[in-house]
Amino acid sequence: MQKKIDFDQAISRLVEQDKRYKTGAYHFMRDALDHTLRQVREGGEIEDRHVSGKELVEGVRAYALKEYGPMVMTVFDDWGISSCADFGEIVFNLIEARVFGKTEEDTRADFVGHYDFDEAFVKPFLPTSSAGDRES
Repeated sequence: MQKKIDFDQAISRLVEQDKRYKTGAYHFMRDALDHTLRQVREGGEIEDRHVSGKELVEGVRAYALKEYGPMVMTVFDDWGISSCADFGEIVFNLIEARVFGKTEEDTRADFVGHYDFDEAFVKPFLPTSSAGDRES
């Protein structure tokens, strides 16, 4: 029987080994995975299942916007996250620590290039211009 991994202990070790990401990034990723799994169930799926990198990256976006609103980029910057590729690095750190699981098909590349952070996390909070704003 495999010993259950204590999440906080695993995160402490990961933060010591990989100084790129702070503790909050790992806690966020666990919560974002839970959020993504809930979205999958709400979408009509009955059983828990493995989510793909693409599904998780989209779930991360929705969860980050919901939780942090216009502060998401500030929070991500503090944690060391600047692109979707960072989500993959965090996930694979958690896999290597035996906190998350993976299939044979899962790779870090599954997380690369899904969206631009400014488009995903800044643009939704910019004011929209109206016709009256364009008059000179």
